[in-house]
Amino acid sequence: MWLQLSAAQGPAECCLAVAKAAKELAREAQSLGVQAQLVECIDGPEPGTWRSLLYWLEGDARQVLADRWNGSIQWTFASPYRPAHKRKNWFIGGKAFPASVSEPSSSNQSSSRQTDAIHYQSCKASGAGGQHVNTTDSAVRATHVATGLSVKVQTERSQHANKRLAKALLLHKLEQQRLEQEADDKASRRLHHHQVERGRPVRCFKE
Repeated sequence: MWLQLSAAQGPAECCLAVAKAAKELAREAQSLGVQAQLVECIDGPEPGTWRSLLYWLEGDARQVLADRWNGSIQWTFASPYRPAHKRKNWFIGGKAFPASVSEPSSSNQSSSRQTDAIHYQSCKASGAGGQHVNTTDSAVRATHVATGLSVKVQTERSQHANKRLAKALLLHKLEQQRLEQEADDKASRRLHHHQVERGRPVRCFKE
């Protein structure tokens, strides 16, 4: 699953709080046996600070870890950037997202897994084309087992050629589906940057 830590539109101190939260998250992930892979980050205005961090969580206790960081988080410390500033409480947001897209991996690995999960079925071609189309089983239907997405190809006379084309077309559709889902997920995460609550924290840290 995904976990995002965000300073939203907060000042540099909130971005520093994200950096502090990242260290605490790493410690907790290690103690729980969860792998927290940093896959996306946005720099803050000061060195060593972060506007946003996105993690991919793996491990049996990933939901436990995500729940700890899901919500408004308060960090209390004196500002190192504005020594005379009276404010001491800085809020950041944590947001857990379901794994609606695949685990981050290389395109070759993803393509290999998709290929292994394809089921092929021969069938009669249909439509215009004469006697050959109506009497042979040269058409091929390819179905991606995990998603149920399927395509039928009958443009070639050879079943082998139709199978090759069906595989290529199905993998293309799967990649398009993945990119569309990824875009939706990114839009959802961007929206979270504007929804961090400045109060009612689920966790508080004080230095």
